[in-house]
Amino acid sequence: MNGEITRRDFMKNASAAAAGLSLGGAVFSAKSYGRIRGANERVHFAVIGVRSRGAEHIKSLSVCDHAAVTHVCDVDRRYLDESAALVRERSGRVPVREKDIRDVLASKDVDAVTIATPEHWHAPMAIWAMQAGKHVFVEKPCSHNPAEGEMLIRAQQKTGMRVQMGNQQRSSVHTQEAIRKIRDGIIGRPYYGKAWYSNNRSGIGVGREVPVPEYLDWELWQGPAPRRPYRDNVHPYNWHWFRHWGTGETLNNGTHEVDLCLWALDVQYPKRVKSTGGRYHFDDDWEFYDTLVTGFEYDDRMITWEGKSCSPMPDHGRGRGVAIHGTGGTVILDRNGYEIYDEDNVKTFVYENPVRDETLGLGGGGPMTDAHFQNLIDSIRTGEALRSPIEEGNVSVTMLLLSNIAWKTGRTLNLDPETARIRDDGEAMKLWGREYEKGWEPVV
Repeated sequence: MNGEITRRDFMKNASAAAAGLSLGGAVFSAKSYGRIRGANERVHFAVIGVRSRGAEHIKSLSVCDHAAVTHVCDVDRRYLDESAALVRERSGRVPVREKDIRDVLASKDVDAVTIATPEHWHAPMAIWAMQAGKHVFVEKPCSHNPAEGEMLIRAQQKTGMRVQMGNQQRSSVHTQEAIRKIRDGIIGRPYYGKAWYSNNRSGIGVGREVPVPEYLDWELWQGPAPRRPYRDNVHPYNWHWFRHWGTGETLNNGTHEVDLCLWALDVQYPKRVKSTGGRYHFDDDWEFYDTLVTGFEYDDRMITWEGKSCSPMPDHGRGRGVAIHGTGGTVILDRNGYEIYDEDNVKTFVYENPVRDETLGLGGGGPMTDAHFQNLIDSIRTGEALRSPIEEGNVSVTMLLLSNIAWKTGRTLNLDPETARIRDDGEAMKLWGREYEKGWEPVV
């Protein structure tokens, strides 16, 4: 398959599909608009990347109002078969099965896509989907590099499609309550947000070049990434730890917690980023750190991120979470509740979520993911405000991508706080974007 030719044909068809009617800032094809304009009509979803987190997308959409999974797409036939069976079990519907996202986007029967693929595909797929007139739910991180985040925002502004990032704690009721109390002054003026994540991941060994398994389309799996031979310790999960395709633990999990600190402190980009860490636990192919501490500095506030991939020791008794410190106390918050302490460190309030939600599991899933999808559906149907529109979700992602750049270069990065671009460091700015396989470059 010639990637350049098929992409040109795809973009031609996508432009035609995107041309049409406008409603509430979103663009629809005529057929799509006619189907979902009614109060009781369903939004038809295609789930792209259906292993683990993608399977949770299917489960969540099965309990959402006004939603139906009509298509599933994956380059690994094993997971494609499993996901089709899951859709049928959950909804009684037999979905269309596709290997190539371009075939999904060419369908006029798809209103929205969810993206739970390896991270190097997130932004290119989301851009293609918007250009094809589809709304998007894209897992965090929304991009593999800061330049892609900028492209995502431009694509959304050009097309008007709804784009929600999968930092689902924005849809947690108790988290919203805790943030509201912080904003109302329960701990005085908040000035320091500490975010952390602890896990006990194993090593990934040293991979060998082997023939591509018959069930996997390695060409489509690589997509926009420059071509490399298949190795036996990359697919289906360990790509997270290779810079060519993944972004490390910082973006894999830190996005959630750092996003909460941004929300609580009511800040955007910092003026300075500094990271330190390394791969200490195992001697293997893992290209990122297993332990990292990053500081984000503002004029009058600060955020830190501590990621421990191979040491499960919790902080404040929680494997992941945030501590928001203020002039009048502290709030400790995670996915399962929060605590408030006064300035004398006396606990004044405790909330424990009666439904134990997503914690350290690979796929995750639960009420907050359900609510995050429902928010997107309601935004498409009624214009409800998104809880994590791409222009906001991209802030936490870009900050943590800059954390990786600071770690990679070994230098403190001074930023333009309006754009997050790195000042006076041309070498670091070379990492702002990436090289793409010819014919697969995202274009906005």
